[in-house]
Amino acid sequence: MKDFFKDKFQYNFESNKRLIDCIENLPAAYTEHAQTLICHILNAHSVWNSRIMGKTTSRGVWDNYPIEVLSPLNKEHLADSLEILKNKNLNDLIQYTNTKGETYQNTVHDILYHIINHSTYHRGQLMSELKQNGVMPVSTDYIFFKR
Repeated sequence: MKDFFKDKFQYNFESNKRLIDCIENLPAAYTEHAQTLICHILNAHSVWNSRIMGKTTSRGVWDNYPIEVLSPLNKEHLADSLEILKNKNLNDLIQYTNTKGETYQNTVHDILYHIINHSTYHRGQLMSELKQNGVMPVSTDYIFFKR
């Protein structure tokens, strides 16, 4: 199962990288809404990684960053997720408090799956935003990653 997640986090990283590269090459595409979406993808990944690792984070899920911060954050989150896969049992229960102050508990496995699913959902929104602003969206479908 850990190999499954390694593959999916590499896919997640590459998909984010494609969008970040697109934005870096066409800064006009980095509209306020596009910024909100890509930063939210990266921030949520960071927050979930931190919860699993038992660390605190100063990042809010809706914090925004300049373009030049996106790529380093994406690399950092991949490294953290791979570290989690190396050191954590996927069936371990993680107790955390969400942004509303509510306490929950989920397995590492479920949280990791959520990170991937959440990122995919918001990348779709970001692709629509880019297309509406005249930018040719890049393919981030999993099957294309595997080719």
